[in-house]
Amino acid sequence: MPIYIIYIVFLHFGYYNGYMSKHQIKELIEKRIPTAGIAETGIDGVRLFRVTEPVRCSPAVYEPVVVAIVNGFKEAILDGKTYVYDSSNYMCCTMPMPVEAGTPKASPDNPLLGVFISLDTRVMTELAIEMETAAGPIRQPKGEPLPQGFALAGWDEAFTEALLRLLQLGGNTVDTAVLGKGRLREVYYAILNGDAGCSARRAFGVGNEIAKAIEFLSTRLHEPVTIEDMATQVGMSRAVFHRKFKQATTMSPIQFVKSLRLNNAAMMIAGGMNVNDAAFAVGYVSTSQFSREFKRLYGKSPKQWSNSNDQHSNTSPVVGPAL
Repeated sequence: MPIYIIYIVFLHFGYYNGYMSKHQIKELIEKRIPTAGIAETGIDGVRLFRVTEPVRCSPAVYEPVVVAIVNGFKEAILDGKTYVYDSSNYMCCTMPMPVEAGTPKASPDNPLLGVFISLDTRVMTELAIEMETAAGPIRQPKGEPLPQGFALAGWDEAFTEALLRLLQLGGNTVDTAVLGKGRLREVYYAILNGDAGCSARRAFGVGNEIAKAIEFLSTRLHEPVTIEDMATQVGMSRAVFHRKFKQATTMSPIQFVKSLRLNNAAMMIAGGMNVNDAAFAVGYVSTSQFSREFKRLYGKSPKQWSNSNDQHSNTSPVVGPAL
């Protein structure tokens, strides 16, 4: 048989295997979560979800996470740009990012089905550094923008097979306890080797200054953290920090800080906290300034937004900020 025909057969076989594995993942999710909601898998940080009603895009903060969709699609809006991901690509967020997220087309007949995988900073860092030790540090051409902290990656065969093997543990408590961490590590490794790998290794490996600065900010939202504080934390001048930060997040540090604070506040208000307490919880000392900036970002005052969110929640289930 000519070599090019053998090559085409192997390509087709690999595509077919990937399709069948993804179909098995979908069947596992449908079986384990037959109604709308979120289901634990027994593996820390790994959850299955089913959404059967449309959910409008609303403020959220994505923590380091991978969201893999096997049916339907999701939208995420970052700095005014809309990203859509579905069964052809998974979303990889490698650092806390303020977004607006929703599932505008979910329905009982065509539910959103997927897997939510929290990225354990310690394990991802260990793997990224091990990979860089073995293969050498990530090198980019001079002047090349840093990878963004939010990326879409194609479902390659390695990721699909690793995810299937992980989810197949769910039916056996002993297998999950003994093998779960190892198989989750395989999924992490596939992510680091996939389309989002450069972004992930930049965030978790050597040279992860921007991710560290955002982590520093995220744990101090109630404090008056300045851009100089963040730059000093990672040993950069303000000018260099500003340039690298915008390359990694698409936003200036000031934009990012404001969006992160306001998105967290919006989520607190949606959870029932009153406006004043939410404002103080994310570092605002003036509720009037908070209301002005909130309205400028979302087009409604905090009170108007809270009322409209309450009306919407009467018809749409709340499935968590990351979904």
